[in-house]
Amino acid sequence: MRPHYKFWPKRLPQSITPPSTPLWDNLAVNARRYPDKAALIFLGRQYRYAELMAQVEQVAARLYALGVRRGDRVVLNMQNCPQLVIAHFAILRANAVVVPVNPMNRAEELKHYITDPDAKVAITTGDLAGELARASNALPEAQRLQHLIVTQFTDGFDPQQMHGDTLPPAWEPWLLTQHPLPTLDGGAVSAWSEAVQGQGPAPTPSTGGADMALLPYTSGTTGLPKGCIHIHSSIMHNAVAGSLWGTATPESVVLGVVPMFHITGMVSVLHTTIYTGGTLVLMPRWDRDLAGRLISRYKVSNWTNIPTMVIDLLGSPNFASYDLSSLMYIGGGGAAMPQAVAQRLLDNYGLRYVEGYGLTETSAPSHTNPVDAPKQQCLGIPFMSTDARVIDPDTLQELPTGEAGEIVIHGPEVFQGYWKRPDATAGAFIELDGKRFFRSGDMGRVDEDGYFFMTDRLKRMINASGFKVWPAEVEALMFRHPAIQEACIISTKDAYRGESVKAVVVLRPSHAQVTEAEIIDWCRDNMAVYKVPRVVQFVDALPKSGSGKVMWRALQEAEPQG
Repeated sequence: MRPHYKFWPKRLPQSITPPSTPLWDNLAVNARRYPDKAALIFLGRQYRYAELMAQVEQVAARLYALGVRRGDRVVLNMQNCPQLVIAHFAILRANAVVVPVNPMNRAEELKHYITDPDAKVAITTGDLAGELARASNALPEAQRLQHLIVTQFTDGFDPQQMHGDTLPPAWEPWLLTQHPLPTLDGGAVSAWSEAVQGQGPAPTPSTGGADMALLPYTSGTTGLPKGCIHIHSSIMHNAVAGSLWGTATPESVVLGVVPMFHITGMVSVLHTTIYTGGTLVLMPRWDRDLAGRLISRYKVSNWTNIPTMVIDLLGSPNFASYDLSSLMYIGGGGAAMPQAVAQRLLDNYGLRYVEGYGLTETSAPSHTNPVDAPKQQCLGIPFMSTDARVIDPDTLQELPTGEAGEIVIHGPEVFQGYWKRPDATAGAFIELDGKRFFRSGDMGRVDEDGYFFMTDRLKRMINASGFKVWPAEVEALMFRHPAIQEACIISTKDAYRGESVKAVVVLRPSHAQVTEAEIIDWCRDNMAVYKVPRVVQFVDALPKSGSGKVMWRALQEAEPQG
């Protein structure tokens, strides 16, 4: 008997039997149950459940007409908006697989998300379409996209009918601009407006719980990002478990601001809300005052976030004018919530911030704090139906209470393996007591109550405001700069983001005049903004081991920690 069961919410089962139906069916069920209920609210525009399902059917039919068949991978590259929700469920309804892509990625990075999953169709927004087309056009003919469906943000809302959900002024050029459709070499580009009407019936449903549903990518200690094979049932488990844990009901109003291209937003926000029949109030990206107005106006009850969002909202000069009294559940992960902020939420609003932990490989979360008994700056206890342990990473033996080791996870939410990477898959799993456990690569300990705490990282990773930055990936991109002979990426302390990216660079003798600003500007043009080094330090040489490997730890340990 694991000690954490003493703190298990009495109202909840310790494990569940999730539906064996495909994920899109959750939307179909609620479209029948609540046809006239608001499923989505986006900048004043409401989408009823029946209307949402009808558009999903049309886009699924369009995908089928474009040649998408059972098991095909379709790239979905956009920020939070109704079109992301419609496209996500339409891909699943077309019996295909969603490949969610971070919209901050640039053309050089995007090539991999086209070639690795063998994607022939992509759906994106006008502001990102040019970058995706550039990536495809730069590829060999056989690897390019064949179809690109492009939506403008104004397909999802009417700027004249915003009913008080006023845009932050800085967003107006971004959301209101009508971008021309790009040219796709060897392929065709079509507008979203064509896809949502007059397509006829969608293909016959043919997927179930054991079929692949999602292929989200995760980076790691080496090389290019790897696709994580998630079947319908692994995502379904956490959608159902998340709704129970977060006390969600069909009357829940959920603030959807964590990005839904990321596993947390996709599972804990999007799929959980649609499963329960709640209402999702969407934000395309974070803005503290818009968030404050939306929580107040729509009586938001559930808010999954990253701690920096809460800190930012509490710091708004307009904060006193916002009404947070409707909030019943607030929690998140990706970075630790500072103890003082958690205490302020508790003292002023009676809200216990519920921290959780998980990875792309575990349909995040694999751990979460009990709503009634959370510990601060704690990963929580193993989630429903989940067995998690701490092992010695060398001997693979389970460690006693309090000793730090590697966190390993077994449960229905764990992925099947890495796409096209049997070697990486084999290295990611071990067997304990006849069960298959995923090796998280994170170091932690378990206290006497069975709560897990992070102690360190086995893997080399930087956590910048909840975004995971993998140094090997940034280094590989930086080596493409003509002036850079060598680069080593380490973390540097950041008062707001927690950690930021620092590059220690050796320049080629022929480019000795290149400046820090020039390197940073080049990085901005060639990689997602959260990966871009905030600091570049030029050195004559990087420290190396006897075998010639760069000793990144020596550079990291030399970095001031204050």
